[in-house]
Amino acid sequence: MALTESVRRQPLREASARTYARALPIVPVRARGMTVEGADGRRYLDCLSGDGALALGHNHPVVLAAVREVLDSGAPIGVLDLSTPVEERFVAELLATLPPGQARGARVRFCGPAAADALAVASRLVQDATGSAGPPVPADRPGEGHASVEALLEGCAAGAPRPAGVVAEPLDDGRLRAVRKATRALGVPLIVDETVTGVGRTGAFWAVEHSEVVPDVMVLAKAIGGSLPLAVVVHREDLEATASAPAAEGRAAVSAVRAASADEARGNQLAMAAGAATLAHVREHRLAERAAVVGERMLARLRELAARFPSVAGVRGRGLMLGLEFTAPDPAAVTVTAAAADPVTGAPCGVSGQAAAVRRECLRRGLIVGLGGPRAEVVRLLPPLTVSDEQADAVLERLADAVRAAADTARP
Repeated sequence: MALTESVRRQPLREASARTYARALPIVPVRARGMTVEGADGRRYLDCLSGDGALALGHNHPVVLAAVREVLDSGAPIGVLDLSTPVEERFVAELLATLPPGQARGARVRFCGPAAADALAVASRLVQDATGSAGPPVPADRPGEGHASVEALLEGCAAGAPRPAGVVAEPLDDGRLRAVRKATRALGVPLIVDETVTGVGRTGAFWAVEHSEVVPDVMVLAKAIGGSLPLAVVVHREDLEATASAPAAEGRAAVSAVRAASADEARGNQLAMAAGAATLAHVREHRLAERAAVVGERMLARLRELAARFPSVAGVRGRGLMLGLEFTAPDPAAVTVTAAAADPVTGAPCGVSGQAAAVRRECLRRGLIVGLGGPRAEVVRLLPPLTVSDEQADAVLERLADAVRAAADTARP
């Protein structure tokens, strides 16, 4: 695989805080749907989809048309948090996709374009609403010395200080229902992070629909911008009313000052146009339902693959959010370092371990995948919702060949 000069120059010019560039020595120059073409002329099937941000794949016609319409109209592209026809279309389309229980009385709050911005806004919202000085706590509290969130909430019922909220990802339906029950009993707001799981990714438009849980706050990012940076918080109307009540006047004033500092990031008209077009296309073409069907077929094939290789510890996922889990490497061996280099390309490999080896073999075969898990032990598959049956088959064939090659290399 010939590296372009651009790849070689990048580490000399940019800071070392690069994630994907270390493992994917590609200079993309053209892309359409699931196909990416590099500067060296090679074509790849992109099963990473901008880490889930590209629900419709690269440069989908409806997204390009929506962006061009704004550009050709002469309308301002950045308008702070002023109301515009583009913003109205985005908000209307977003509310139309929410489950009825979530949409009733919902308020949409724009913020900075990253998921971290939305999580920060959601945290401040529940802190202002509850009067709690501490941040929300995660539903999953890894590490020794951390009680489960249920135990924490039981302590609150006995008189311990209550957290401002609980943040959960909608990955385990039973777990999410239990957390919802516990938070509702104490009046603690539940924040659900749909950054990756939203917009049809798991086979429902929003992953909370699987469990029928209605959270108090939803954090949305990535795919809602239609491939452009955009993040919003959807929350119950009364949370804002509580934060603005006379007794909380001081906190609300501070919140307003905090919000004003992010105004310049709120009015990205191109992202709102692309997002509205994406939400409408996924809804009208029932792509969430198709993701469920295609994902179930891919999951069955992945289970067959796992049965053939002892290094595969398991298969996980739902819809088109899939993962192949490998035996976790020794934590001391999991490093992210510029010193490690691919023996063929000479490019930085990034993370060590069997999953990383499979990712490198995938790239050699023209397949782009990601890594996940606390020890980078999971090969992540996030194909666009528009993936064809033929492309899904090609992904699985290349992945199986990559797993086989990595297993052969690992044998003593």
